[in-house]
Amino acid sequence: MRILNSTAGRLSRHRRGRLAGALLLLVGLVAAGGLYTAVMTPASAEKTQDLASQVEEGRKLFLVNCATCHGINGEGITTDRGNNLGPSLVGVGAAAVDFQVGTGRMPMAQPGQQAPRKEVAYTAEETAALAAYVASLGPGPAIPGEGDYSIDGLDSQAQEAAIVRGSQLFLTNCTACHNFAGSGGAMPNGGYAPQIRGVEPKYIYEALLTGPQTMPTFSNGNLSPEEKRDIIAYLNTLDEETPIGGFTLGGLGPVAEGLVGWVVGIGVLVGFAIWIGAHTTRSTKKKVGA
Repeated sequence: MRILNSTAGRLSRHRRGRLAGALLLLVGLVAAGGLYTAVMTPASAEKTQDLASQVEEGRKLFLVNCATCHGINGEGITTDRGNNLGPSLVGVGAAAVDFQVGTGRMPMAQPGQQAPRKEVAYTAEETAALAAYVASLGPGPAIPGEGDYSIDGLDSQAQEAAIVRGSQLFLTNCTACHNFAGSGGAMPNGGYAPQIRGVEPKYIYEALLTGPQTMPTFSNGNLSPEEKRDIIAYLNTLDEETPIGGFTLGGLGPVAEGLVGWVVGIGVLVGFAIWIGAHTTRSTKKKVGA
């Protein structure tokens, strides 16, 4: 009997322990919910509701205009032949959508090696809704604010230092594709690096974050936010520089300048030489005949 009583006592204590744990968990959940309700202001609740409405609006736009290539849930679509109609958008973040849609690169007329910039198809509100929906599919880079890519808040000396740093960073990381003057250039397999002079600073920052098309991704581990900002500050000064070497020829680089030098410069000299030779021959013939 003592053994049975001891066993029953242990079972009773275990039951009480389980019940106490469940009751404690329930009390904790109720307390957390009550605390959240008490702390959450009407403004934050309204903001959360607005975000949910924006995500839903973005989902509707996505299903109508984007799901054909990117899949109903943004998972991407690959054909039976292995062709990629559209990559997965899970984890690309709102910044990628804001860049691609905000510059008119998306939607594409047809799949290709690279999406060119063209007229924008969506309003700013629709672009924001699409970005909010894609951001809800998985964590990714957010749309940067003006403070991320502008040096206006710095004093004049700090701005000059940022521009100098930006020129060095641009020379090291960007000129191989975009040219030393940001005029772009050809890439392998039919791709190309677009011109980035005159491009809105926000889109340059987003391109660095997301690596569109053939461009590599420069995460904050590769280039810090301050370094991205400095590169943009340098690019903003390119159109303000006074050309000191004559015609800039669009800043296309030494290959284009050398070609123009050979074709135009030497071509003009050869033309003059032929003209001089022809006139010299005529003068000589007249003297001999006389």
